[in-house]
Amino acid sequence: MSDLQAPLVRPKRKKNWVDYFVKFRWIIVIFFVLPFSATFYFLIYLGDMWSESKSYQKRQKEHDDNVRKVIKRLKDRDAAKDGLVCTARKPWIAVGMRNVDYKRARHFEVDLGEFRNILEINKEKMIARVEPLVNMGQISRATVPMNLSLAVVAELDDLTVGGLINGYGIEGSSHIYGLFADTVEAYEIVLAGGELVRATRDNEYSDLFYAIPWSQGTLGLLVAAEIRLIPIKEYMRLTYIPVKGDLQALAQGYIDSFAPKDGDKAKIPDFVEGMIYNPTEGVMMVGTYASKEEAKKKGNKINNVGWWFKPWFYQHAQTALKKGQFVEYIPTREYYHRHTRCLYWEGKLILPFGDQFWFRYLLGWLMPPKVSLLKATQGEAIRNYYHDMHVIQDMLVPLYKVGDALEWVHREMEVYPIWLCPHKLFKQPIKGQIYPEPGFEYENRQGDTEDGQMFTDVGVYYAPGPVLRGETFDGSEAVRKMEKWLIENHGFQPQYAVSELDEKSFWRMFDGDLYEHCRKKYRAVGTFMSVYYKSKKGRKTEKEVREAEQAHLETAYAEAD
Repeated sequence: MSDLQAPLVRPKRKKNWVDYFVKFRWIIVIFFVLPFSATFYFLIYLGDMWSESKSYQKRQKEHDDNVRKVIKRLKDRDAAKDGLVCTARKPWIAVGMRNVDYKRARHFEVDLGEFRNILEINKEKMIARVEPLVNMGQISRATVPMNLSLAVVAELDDLTVGGLINGYGIEGSSHIYGLFADTVEAYEIVLAGGELVRATRDNEYSDLFYAIPWSQGTLGLLVAAEIRLIPIKEYMRLTYIPVKGDLQALAQGYIDSFAPKDGDKAKIPDFVEGMIYNPTEGVMMVGTYASKEEAKKKGNKINNVGWWFKPWFYQHAQTALKKGQFVEYIPTREYYHRHTRCLYWEGKLILPFGDQFWFRYLLGWLMPPKVSLLKATQGEAIRNYYHDMHVIQDMLVPLYKVGDALEWVHREMEVYPIWLCPHKLFKQPIKGQIYPEPGFEYENRQGDTEDGQMFTDVGVYYAPGPVLRGETFDGSEAVRKMEKWLIENHGFQPQYAVSELDEKSFWRMFDGDLYEHCRKKYRAVGTFMSVYYKSKKGRKTEKEVREAEQAHLETAYAEAD
């Protein structure tokens, strides 16, 4: 650690009423958020069961009726009088941390609330056709008993197909299959003029197909998607590998856990993730699918991590630092959603005693608190506090720069644990908003292949060290520095998070050529807010957005180029 720069030294910060409200927020969580969350989850479960009881034919008929309503609604819009189009979903319901003040300006709502059905699971074609509000818990509940799964299943139950496509989705299998949107075979989109189109990689709407990911719903309204399925087995054989050393050594241990230096594909596991617990210790987890017969062989340990009284997963994984490498078998669906109950490690801040045995045993069945209800119980002052005193960011960086990213986070934010999850960023025939480094295929770096460059999500979720020590911390400035570092290192910031980017910097980070082409071609300009204005921090007035739309021919990304 001698060559690692120490975290910045900061003066003590004077506390105010917001600090004390946040400290005792667990009271509201215990007596309001958790009971309502449990009720909410139960009602959603009943709705899912009701949906599953219907035939595919009936679900398709309902889908067609709902699509016609969306088309009619868009065609009834008067562009001269009505505001820009957005969904009728309430701002606090979204799982992301991004400011959604654009919905508080005058706007034209289109209700997509009924689009929550699994329309078909085709075992022959290995395709699941689903509506955008189907969430990960719902789809895994339907497919796993068939020994099938989406190729990429994001960990948290509440994350929806629409959000993962239009925004960002990753899982421990992304080093093989890419991001969630990379596993989609077709999108069904209602365009600005009310036309329903089906976009695939090789049809007349192929440009739209490659532009939809990361567009935040600003090119059209997603009403269905066809997503790739893969065969799976009943259990995940998970190996916990402790790694110790400085941050560069931890990064190398993480890379070695899933990217064999000899390139032997047989050594690549089905699932990978890493957790960095402090500047000198981390645990890497690699998983392979295993049959029920293998898991139940004598001597093998089965761990049902989904039970409410079980230790939180990140704390369970941390035990490898003391007892050394070990192997266990986890039921596949429970493994998929291993971080749901404690929201990674955010649950420790929300309920400081939530990881204690007595709480897990008595009230653990109420977990997790629904993120939308947590957001509903915070006003402007609380929201601003979390923006300044808390970090929820993902840094998507090339695999070979993971060590540098960890050192940067340690120096500027000092947040632990840190989540590591690899994903392949494919070379596409049409360049989208995110893309591999030019010429990566000639570098022969560990983890890269001819068809894609290996990236890693460095997940930074928790209160920074200075905040925990009562020191001053400027969250907005830290995010600005992070965004600058990402731009300089060919990294990307998922747009669900709070962003401090100005428009010029936004289009330096992302490539806007295809996106702007599709905005004009499919007449999204003047109907949907642009992705930058939807993602930017702060209030978005209709006047500001419309003026920006009028100037779209002189976009900031052209200046940056």
